[in-house]
Amino acid sequence: MSLRRLDAMKSKKTLALWLNHKLPCGLVRPPIQFMKTLLILGAGTAGTMMANRLRKRLTAEEWKITIVDEDSTHYYQPGFLFMPFGIYSQEDVIKPKRHFIPGGVDYLGAEVDRVEAEKNRVLLRSGQHLKYDVLIIATGVKIAPEQTEGMLGSDWGTRVFDFYTFEGASALHHALRAWNGGRLVVHITETPIKCPVAPLEFAFLADRWLIDRRLRDKTEIVYVTPGSGAFTEPIAAKVLGHLLEEKRIKVVTDFNVDRVDNDRHKIISWDGKEVDYDLLVTVPSNTGDVAMGRSGLGDERNFVATNRHTLQSKQHPNIFALGDSTNLPSPKSGSMAHFQSEVLTENILRHIQGEALESQPDGHADCFVESWHANASRLDFNDDLQTAEEKYLLPVMGACSLLHETRLNQFSKLALRWIYGTCGSEVCLCRELALR
Repeated sequence: MSLRRLDAMKSKKTLALWLNHKLPCGLVRPPIQFMKTLLILGAGTAGTMMANRLRKRLTAEEWKITIVDEDSTHYYQPGFLFMPFGIYSQEDVIKPKRHFIPGGVDYLGAEVDRVEAEKNRVLLRSGQHLKYDVLIIATGVKIAPEQTEGMLGSDWGTRVFDFYTFEGASALHHALRAWNGGRLVVHITETPIKCPVAPLEFAFLADRWLIDRRLRDKTEIVYVTPGSGAFTEPIAAKVLGHLLEEKRIKVVTDFNVDRVDNDRHKIISWDGKEVDYDLLVTVPSNTGDVAMGRSGLGDERNFVATNRHTLQSKQHPNIFALGDSTNLPSPKSGSMAHFQSEVLTENILRHIQGEALESQPDGHADCFVESWHANASRLDFNDDLQTAEEKYLLPVMGACSLLHETRLNQFSKLALRWIYGTCGSEVCLCRELALR
């Protein structure tokens, strides 16, 4: 027998003894500890925050962390609001997703087909399976204009635009450059939507943009909402409601759109009300990832059924969800994901240790309402408490006011893009992802 073959047989025998936890001479080894896998679906705001937080808390020798996303480009989504008005350029809102993923976390660019929760694995569209011990769903929301009859008709991209996507905001920028006056309608299809105040901010920004171009007197701005008012919080409506009147923005409430009539350039509600438009800036229906629906984890709009207090899946104890992907009643925003990520990190560590989970998330979020006159207002609230008229302190800068327009509020809002873009893998520490 050759020496090479003899060495190979010895190696196999040694390996077999290891797997049986025994070695020659009666020595006994402890069982081999195989590395566990924490899998994150989605490399957006919520997913990258969790990757950053958990990589610091879980040892690399015990836990492999992998984050999966089909899109390699990370968009600064709050910037979409400013792109139509030329405040931000396309380059201002684009970075590679790897820029936000810390060392020690594997990134896989792939499309998820479904979660096979009973087998603790994720099936990719390529046919590959990814096993997991703990799964975090952070797949966000997408616009679904196809769910409204006629929205993707002949007016789409010529008279009808969205600003919730990079492509939509870019196209709307070109449409506004050609605007000479008429009826500009800002419209919400249905709720919940990502960043509930963004459509209102768009109307405020449009007012200022038109004034600067001497087109305001030639333009009627109409704000159309399915709600009973432009502001959902009574206190915010009382304090900030004057802005709509001052800016001469007409509000149409309780408008539940049925269809878009492209031939007559109208949106028509279920009860027959009609609103004419020359330019329609719409927020289409927002839905969760279709893969969650295929997985049996999502509701009729593909939002994941989530325990609002622990962020654990209502169906599977080793699956968690946060951010826009959940079915929670809280606003869908980066700010919300930030506050959720703090508690979810602790709950995942508790789950791994077999301990009871904390019950803390209360829907806490904050946001800035941009009005362009070198001012912005800040709202801070949770599921139980409305925004109050009070002050809060910022380091160095001093006191800022809630529910009142100030230049410092606007500076804080705009400064977030710089922080967001420069912190890279330290995103969760800087709170630059706590934006919307």
